[in-house]
Amino acid sequence: MPYRHVLIVVLVPIIMGFGFVISKPAMEFFPPILLNGLRWSLSGLIMFWFFPFPKKYFKQIFFIALIGCTIQYSLTYSGLKIVDASSATLFVQAEVPFGLLVAFLILGEKPSIRNIIGVIIAFIGIYILTGDPKLEGKLIGVILLLLGAFTWAFAQVLAKPISQKMNALTLTAWIGVFAGPQSILASTLIEGNPIEFIMSANLMAWIIMLYLALIMNVLGYSLWYFVLGKYPVNFVMPGLLLLPVAGLLTAVLLLGETLTFYNLLGGSVVIVGVALILINKRSTN
Repeated sequence: MPYRHVLIVVLVPIIMGFGFVISKPAMEFFPPILLNGLRWSLSGLIMFWFFPFPKKYFKQIFFIALIGCTIQYSLTYSGLKIVDASSATLFVQAEVPFGLLVAFLILGEKPSIRNIIGVIIAFIGIYILTGDPKLEGKLIGVILLLLGAFTWAFAQVLAKPISQKMNALTLTAWIGVFAGPQSILASTLIEGNPIEFIMSANLMAWIIMLYLALIMNVLGYSLWYFVLGKYPVNFVMPGLLLLPVAGLLTAVLLLGETLTFYNLLGGSVVIVGVALILINKRSTN
């Protein structure tokens, strides 16, 4: 694996971890499903002008958008609204074992022994990172986050075949075109009139929205689908274990959450697990 691709595998979870955490304060103005719909609508509107409509892959992109963006982020953001950002960042890491399992069952991608060991080490770190979460009365939020993690992992397996055939930017653009209206429709039915929320949002909420649409969606997902199209799912998925580290740092520095000894120790163990996986993979390619 070239060093620039290793850099992408590392950069993507940092972009996503930061964006995931800063989504929480934006929910003071935008409800979860609407927040997701607006970010994908904006990125889709910006990008689709530059990429032709992929008629051949219409159905695949529609369902990838529905499962991997509309349903997944609706579940995940709804969970994030209930659970604190630090805990939520950790729970979404369930997407890693879910991804490995689904890739094995559907694509036949068998993880190596060192891959499995690295994931186990990383999960030990995640367990330590959890520390003493105050999640009493927030079981629904935890369940939503775990369901979102499974949905995301399943969608990545669906996206892999098409990501090998399409330009990453084209795929990201048209996922946004579909996911945006899907989510806004769902928000209207579940959360109420979106116009009221849009009109009441302040400047900071819109700045966060721009980051989610331009940096997290356009840049982050384009890079993600680029490496996903070049390497097995069980190769790139474990790199997302860096997401909780980026998310925790963002929660501490921007949201004022407290970083404990358990967070520091667990974060270090997570990085060791990820490094073991990436070094092993790079040495075998």
